[in-house]
Amino acid sequence: MRAASILLLCILGAALLSSVNCSNANSPSECCFTWYPRRINKRQVVSYYLTGDRCTKIGVIFVTAKARHICVNPNLSWVEGIMKNLDESSF
Repeated sequence: MRAASILLLCILGAALLSSVNCSNANSPSECCFTWYPRRINKRQVVSYYLTGDRCTKIGVIFVTAKARHICVNPNLSWVEGIMKNLDESSF
């Protein structure tokens, strides 16, 4: 009976340890799985950043004045315009 209890505790401990290791894996912090379908007003966007290299879909993430993060297609002309506008205003 005592040996079974110790074995059960070891199994539970190993399961908890493996879940902790999985959550600390090297994974991209933010990726775009779908793009926002509508155009965004450039006055609402305060900054942007690109998704990581390990993401399957390359995207731009716009940060709005209300701290919303919105994934958009970087190949659209209006997205490039907002990015250029933000880059020029930061200098």
